[in-house]
Amino acid sequence: MNKLLFLFIGMFCLSSCSDTKTRQQTQESSAIIIDATPQWAENAVLYELNLRQFTTEGTIKAATEHLPRLKELGIDIIWLMPIYPIGEVNRKGSMGSYYAVKDYTAINPDLGDSKDLKQFVNQAHELGMKVILDWVANHTSPDNEWVKKHPEWYKYDKNNKLEIPADWTDVVQLNYSNPNLRNEMIADMRYWVINYDIDGFRCDVAGMVPTSFWEQATASLDSIKPLFMLAEDEQDSTLTIKAFDANYAWELHHIMNDIAKSEKKANDIFHYLERDANKYGKDVYRMLFTSNHDENAWNGTEFERMGNGANAFAVLTYTLPGIPLIYNGQEVGLNRRLAFFEKDNINWLKNPQYTNFYKTLNRIKHNNPALANGGNGGIVEIIDTNHPDKVAAFKRIKGKNTVIVIVNLSEHNLKVKLPLKGKYNDLINNSIINIDNHIDMPEWSYYILKQE
Repeated sequence: MNKLLFLFIGMFCLSSCSDTKTRQQTQESSAIIIDATPQWAENAVLYELNLRQFTTEGTIKAATEHLPRLKELGIDIIWLMPIYPIGEVNRKGSMGSYYAVKDYTAINPDLGDSKDLKQFVNQAHELGMKVILDWVANHTSPDNEWVKKHPEWYKYDKNNKLEIPADWTDVVQLNYSNPNLRNEMIADMRYWVINYDIDGFRCDVAGMVPTSFWEQATASLDSIKPLFMLAEDEQDSTLTIKAFDANYAWELHHIMNDIAKSEKKANDIFHYLERDANKYGKDVYRMLFTSNHDENAWNGTEFERMGNGANAFAVLTYTLPGIPLIYNGQEVGLNRRLAFFEKDNINWLKNPQYTNFYKTLNRIKHNNPALANGGNGGIVEIIDTNHPDKVAAFKRIKGKNTVIVIVNLSEHNLKVKLPLKGKYNDLINNSIINIDNHIDMPEWSYYILKQE
């Protein structure tokens, strides 16, 4: 992000809608200077790794052995859930929440040590992957050393007790009106980049922390090397204007869940995309997902929420504008909720159906410039069908690369009429199909096509 680009405002459309400017910007002459997202993220796929549950050992060292497999799967950026020591006061469950941080510059001994993390990052880099850390800037555990050393760095309720954010009883709220807190938090973030060559951060509940802090933090971090910054937020668009490269597409996720329950329709996705483009513009990377640690633990697996449509919605997360996420275990069809505060191993019994599915999606994304992240890819052009309430059909074009996506988002077998005629390469099945203005689509089926 420390590389400066000059961007002249263009147009983004579904059918047609105006662009909005994104990322940190200042006016200089007739050009707009923008802190650029690292080039290596332009067509990247994210992978969220829950170290506690990832292996039987639950350690960084054991997870390192999986890196060649993740590279073969097609992963580009590994997001490690928090690796820091967990507070003991008001701990939830026997092992506690990753997000109750006791020390920002230490490694949880249950996960490993400094040598293990350096080896993990170095091997990931050697394989051509990047590593980002989960950062929890909004709150700490009640037994973080800052509580005693710097009580002025915290918020207090009307009874002069440490303030608890939301209903998170194992953490206490930090006070960002204190400049010394800001400086120390930034120094701790820099520590991981300087000493471990970390490539960015996923920032927990980023919208609960003042945007002005994130501006300070990213300016300081950018002076070290280009980083990828992901905000767990969707409400505050100023975060992506001023500090972050990407944020969560929660609304789209909920729309997909509702379509699976027949509570919304396929064309609600396009209405959403138009609203989203007006709010964020084309350059923000919206993280698209069918699962993540929160969804899996509290709301259910993608199979619980989306039923037989889980794969169809996954196709959309790879082909709509945004950066796709795989939560560990999805690549083998993990069909149960992982415990959040206890040890609970992922069952890695091989399931080639899902492994090949995600490997194929990753390959398609990497090989087609039209599907690149944010404004790097092609705009969405809606394809009219006779079932707009049940079928999401669109094309994305960049240069000579045209990708056509047709997804049946219903439990009905449909004869879909659409303005396509000729031979097309079915990228999912690696075969050639003929289309003569209609295509038969079984329930929850999907195509990703290129015209021959």
